[in-house]
Amino acid sequence: MVGTAFIFPGQGSQFVGMGKDFFDNIPEARKMYEEASEVLGVDIKSICFNGPEEVLNLTENTQPAILIHSIIALKMLRGHDTNCMLAAGHSLGEYSALVAAGAIGFLDAVRLVQLRGRFMQEAVPVGVGSMAAIIGLSAETIRELCEEDSTDGSLVQLANLNSPEQTVIAGHKEPVETVAGKAKESGAKKSVLLPVSAPFHCSLMKPAEIKLQKELEKTDFQDLSFPVITNVDATPNTSALDAKEALRRQVCSTVRWVETMKSMVDQGIHTVIELGPGKVLSGLLRRFDKSIKCYQVNDPGSLERTVSALKQS
Repeated sequence: MVGTAFIFPGQGSQFVGMGKDFFDNIPEARKMYEEASEVLGVDIKSICFNGPEEVLNLTENTQPAILIHSIIALKMLRGHDTNCMLAAGHSLGEYSALVAAGAIGFLDAVRLVQLRGRFMQEAVPVGVGSMAAIIGLSAETIRELCEEDSTDGSLVQLANLNSPEQTVIAGHKEPVETVAGKAKESGAKKSVLLPVSAPFHCSLMKPAEIKLQKELEKTDFQDLSFPVITNVDATPNTSALDAKEALRRQVCSTVRWVETMKSMVDQGIHTVIELGPGKVLSGLLRRFDKSIKCYQVNDPGSLERTVSALKQS
């Protein structure tokens, strides 16, 4: 569809019960959960629907759980003859976007994100790393604070540039806490340590990147049927080789979501549909550019509302 983009959420959007309405009402969704469980070697639907929360929040469970939910939402929406001219996904969500663009098969993506989650968790022992969200301070100021407090053996870096107002930092626990405190002193509205088990999207993830690269090399990628904006470059890509390389680089690199949103606007996007649990990304985009219409598909009810709204627009 001209002027329409699909966006796919990343880690943090999960919740116990996610996907159950699709599973209960749509046979194809049930089949996808069963196939994914076989690939994963765990009953992922039980983890999604029943938890407990601490099991769903294990990174190697969270990542496939969100991807499966997103791709079921995508399939249901496409069943109503709705497609896009462009897609993007936040971190893990880039895998969902690539499935949508035909670059990678659904079950290959399920396998890769489980391993990605496992490798990321293994890269840094629990308690060694940390992440913090800083609200209301420019990314450039936060970058300078990170550079002041980083050394070779104790680093803190920009992890996610989520919006002009919200930046996430990651690295070793002590400098993350130091920068979070200094950010507040420098005028940040809020500075919050995040309840995560590893410091994602910083150079401490290098062991995970090396392991994931081997898995990516074993996986078949196709050229994309429409462009996906990569996290690492914030530019549209249609090359299979570049997509694979972007996923490797993404592990240790900053998620450039502000520039991704700007790229969507520059490409002439006027309608965005968020596919999967939650509505974090569409909320960020709505605040970034109020002229863009934002919809979500995360259960049969939201699917019906979105399809109805699109017909009327």
